[in-house]
Amino acid sequence: MFLAEVIGQVVSTKKDEQMVGYKLLILRPKLIDDKDPTKFKDGTNTIVALDTVGAGEGELVMFCQGSSARSAKGLKQVPTDAAITAIVDRVEVHGKNLYSGG
Repeated sequence: MFLAEVIGQVVSTKKDEQMVGYKLLILRPKLIDDKDPTKFKDGTNTIVALDTVGAGEGELVMFCQGSSARSAKGLKQVPTDAAITAIVDRVEVHGKNLYSGG
């Protein structure tokens, strides 16, 4: 599983019927900065993921990719490579609070 910030959404009126009803969100992965592990740094890629938890723009989420994405509830038959599985409340690294949501 990975951490990412929701930075936008994709609207698609024509899509595989198994995807109907799912929100498509654009994610920017967040990495722990190896120079200062009390901070995040942005990943270099963006990912479109199916939202299974009601996430919104600006929130920090956990997501999974590959066959693990289809293990999320209701996605077994959905053609997806990435799924948001949690909205993050807090991240601690080395005993220091790195992120607090909401």
